[in-house]
This record gives sequence, C-alpha cells and structure tokens, in this order.
Amino acid sequence: MNCLAEKLKIERVEPMFWWVDMKNPNLQLLIHGENISKCDVSMNYPGVTIEGIIKTDRPNYLFVNLLIKKGTKAGSFEIVFSEDGKKKAAYTYALKNRKEDSASRKGYDASDVVYLIMPDRFANGDPSNDSVKGMKDKLDRENPDGRHGGDIQGIIDHLDYLQELGITAIWNTPLMEDNEPKTSYHTYAISDYYKIDARFGSNEDYARLSAEAKKRGIKIIMDVVTNHCASAHWWMNDLPSSDWVHVFPEYTQSNHRKSTTNDPYVSKGDYEKNFDGWFARSMPDLNQKNDLLINYFIQNTIWWIEYADLGGIRVDTYPYNDKDAMAVYSGTIMEEYPNLNIVGETWLSSPAEIAYWQKDAVNHDGYNSNLPCVMDFSLFDAMTKAFIEDESWNTGLIRLYNSLSFDYLYPHTDNLFIFAENHDTDHIMSVLEGDIQKYKNLMTFLLTTRGIPQLYSGTEILLEGKKSDGDGKMRVDFPGGWEGDARNAFVAEGRTAKENEAFNYLKKLLNWRKQNPVIHTGKLMHYVPENGTYVYFRSNLQKTVMVAINQNGKAQDLDLKRFSESLSSFSAGIDVISEKEFDLSKNSISLAPNTSVILELK
Repeated sequence: MNCLAEKLKIERVEPMFWWVDMKNPNLQLLIHGENISKCDVSMNYPGVTIEGIIKTDRPNYLFVNLLIKKGTKAGSFEIVFSEDGKKKAAYTYALKNRKEDSASRKGYDASDVVYLIMPDRFANGDPSNDSVKGMKDKLDRENPDGRHGGDIQGIIDHLDYLQELGITAIWNTPLMEDNEPKTSYHTYAISDYYKIDARFGSNEDYARLSAEAKKRGIKIIMDVVTNHCASAHWWMNDLPSSDWVHVFPEYTQSNHRKSTTNDPYVSKGDYEKNFDGWFARSMPDLNQKNDLLINYFIQNTIWWIEYADLGGIRVDTYPYNDKDAMAVYSGTIMEEYPNLNIVGETWLSSPAEIAYWQKDAVNHDGYNSNLPCVMDFSLFDAMTKAFIEDESWNTGLIRLYNSLSFDYLYPHTDNLFIFAENHDTDHIMSVLEGDIQKYKNLMTFLLTTRGIPQLYSGTEILLEGKKSDGDGKMRVDFPGGWEGDARNAFVAEGRTAKENEAFNYLKKLLNWRKQNPVIHTGKLMHYVPENGTYVYFRSNLQKTVMVAINQNGKAQDLDLKRFSESLSSFSAGIDVISEKEFDLSKNSISLAPNTSVILELK
C-alpha cells in the first residue's frame, strides 16, 4: 500500500524510543513502510525539531534526523506522515528519562573478572521458550549443533553461584534474535538488532538479568555484531539502500587475512576481500562505510546500554569491519559514556597486529581506533603452549615472558582482555589433558598478571571440549543446567572431588583478587624463567605480591638474591592459597613440583 492510499502501514521505527538529556542531542530514526519516501514528515513537541530527512534509492525507507535539545522533558509525541496535506499514518514516539548517573556509568576494567557464557549451553530456566512459533530452529538437545534450550532465566537462576565464585562481570555471547534455520544457537547471525531472541526470553528479561546481576556486584557485557547480519534479517528482503551490504558479481567469502590491514605490499583485491567478503553465506557482510548504517549501530548500542543498564560492550570480529567507520563507532559511544569499556575481538597473532587496534596506539598510518580494549590473542597463544611444553630456549614458560615483553606496543596494558579459552577455542582442560596442577598454575598466572581476566563457563569445574570435534560438541552444556541432568555441578555435592578442588582454588583466588588493587593496576616486574620456574611481582604504594610458578616436575630452590631488586625490603610472605608463611630472610625458598605460590610480602 503506498502513501496515496487511505492509510499507510509503518512497518518499523528504530530506535523505537529514546531518552532525553543525552550528551549527543541528535537522533536518527530509521522508518520502514511501503513507499514511505513519498511522504512528508512532521511533529510538534517542545524541545524536539526535525533537522532533516534523508531518502535513499529504496522507496520504502526514510531516515529522519531529530534534534532533542538539552532540558527537553520526557514524554510522547506523534510523528505524522502525510501526502498533499493529508495524514496517512502516525507513530507515537516516546522520550524517556535516563537512569541516574547513566552517563558516568563505570564499565568493566582490570578490577573485574569476566565470565563468558554461551546462553544456549548454560542453563534452561524456562522450558516454555525452548521452541517458539515463527522461529525456524527448534529444540534439539541431542544435536550438538541444535538449540539446547539455555536462556536468560537460566543465567538469572545462577547469579548467586557466580557471585560466590567471585565473578564481577558476565559476557554473554549474542542474545539478539537469530532466526537462521540451523546452527542458530550461537546467535552470531542476528536477524533483529532490537529484539532478544524469544528462545532466550524477552527484552524485559534481559533488563531484569542486568538488574539482578547489578544487585550482586556483577556487570553485564553485551556482545555486538556490526560486521555482518543474518541472511534471515528482516531488512534482507528490502534493503535500506543498495549499498547496505557488500555485493560481488558472485558470492565472495572473506579471505580472513586480517594482516592485510597493515601489509605495506597488499593488493587492493586482497584488502577488499578481507574487509568486504562475507563471513559465511548465512552472514551478509555489512557496509560500515555507509554513514546511515554505522549511525544505526552506534544508536543501537547506545539504546541497549540505556535500556538494559549495561556495564560494557564486546564487538565481534572487529578487524573485519571498516576501520575508519568503527573508529567513529567506538569514539561516539565513549564520548557518551567516558567511563564505559568496549573490547574488540582482535584475533591476530602478534602484539604488533593487536596493538594497532587499541586506542592511542602509535601507528605507522596515524590511525586511532578509539577502541579502549583489545583481546590479547598473543598471550592466549602463549598460555595454551607454555604449560604443556618442555622447557627450552623458546618453549615453556618463556613464552609468557616473551609475550609480555612486547607490552611497550600497547598504550593501555591494564585494558587488555586476557584469557586461556573462549567459545571459539579448545577448553583449556583439554589442552592441559586433565592435569589439575597445570590448571592451577595457569589460573594463577591468568589471575595475577596484567589485564582483565576472562574465564569461560565451566573453567571452574574443568569442563573439556575440543574444536576439532566441531564447534557444537566443543560448546558443551553445563551439567545441572537442565532438569533431569545426571548431576548438578552448580553445587558441591554434584561435583567430583577433582572438580571441587578446582572450584575451591578458583573461588579463593578470585575473591582474594577482588579485594587487591595491586593485582588490578600494580606495576609488573618479571624475571626471565629459569629451570621451568617463572617469578614476577605486582606492586603499588600499599602492597607487593610475589608470584612464583614452578612448571618443573621436580622441586625447585629459588635463589632469592636474584630477586633482590624486588625483595630488598621484605622478610616474609604469606601464600594466598595455602596461607603458609615463607621466610624470605634466607637465601632461598623451595617450591614443590608443579605448583605456584602467590605471596603477600611483609
């Protein structure tokens, strides 16, 4: 039905509502309706004016630019669509009051420990939404690549468990709607950016999760996907503009060569194939060079931050996006929320490549990403090898030392996301072949070195899974998250003795870390590993902590004179885990085989 008809159906207005007193007073509405571009647009509300109307080469879209002046009152008004002076349709638009101190909200930082959850595989709190009418992918827990039924209520039900463990932030893989016909459980192919997937719950459930988490001192981090959408996205049937997605003469997949970003010899074709090629046939590659599109994502992210009271953002596949557009994206969001944090998935191999993407990096081309935090895949790679290798000149614990020695490339070393596993990698206990002593050593390092540690759901109970078996099999369900499960690992009685040993170790370490700023932002000094032993110190004006990791199968005597630069004023240390006191006034201390100590120095 076109605008000449008696009535016009407005299919979409996004964002559906907004807030007053934002730092940026500008708001751009995406309006979708048949032949809407033929209409005039008007409204009347104190403090709000239409600053411009943008038409694309697609007749069913209008972009309406509003100016919401500071001091405008919350309330509702009609946006009127008319033709030749005749009203054809209207949309009631609401402006809301922001939560108190919304602009100054504090995002996650090095004082936090982030717990990554793939919601479909964590816990099923509401079986009534396991399969939903209109959603193509139905419940099939027997299929590793099927929907298993985990949801937002399942996360809410276990917030107390996470609080007990010592978690202070939760990163959920995307919760927005993914209506692809198969393998939709991971929801990285989003079909509606303003709607929580109904099989996880509702928008209101997500806001409730954030509120309940906040009561327990836990921030919620939203996973955002700006590089691609789902082929099932509603706009794929009627694109807002012809250049909304990247189109090739024939299907072209990304070459995944992210190094083309900095390659001085790169060909234009290879460069474009990385950035503009599709991630998969089910994931159309979005064109962030389109100003309307990047503004859409900026507003969408801000909308969720305000609506769900979020504590941070994680952006998927960051180096696949147009880098200049994403600098605008990150910069604009951080201008609105100066104390928030955004981490980009920077899956690259070397510190030089990763550091390029962090805000304020000294780059050869002058590029500044405005992205505060990056994922340290270089250190991840070192961790997954350091604890399983024999010691040599360049293997074993020296990998950790060498990775950290490149930290001069990062402008903000405390704001690096560090991890030993995530939803795209082997579970770390599969890498360590079930060795709990190596597990403890690795967790000791992860939770006492610089950066923001991230754990993956099940790390605390030694869950295993290998990527070589397929992503679906690797992303195992948390035992006890479903009624009828053979055991419930959320409680001590449902865990094995070995699992409880790991859980209690991690719990003690996490809750100690929470109370010790010296580990969050203290100076790091480390010593070249020798004899399979790595020693480093964290210090600030209030406290010094000594960490010693013995990866050797034999006991090691540490010559303390070697560490006199860091130990000169201390005579004793109390181990955080065992609470054993070590006499540092002697020339050496002994470390048991395959163990680590975290000594608070006195």
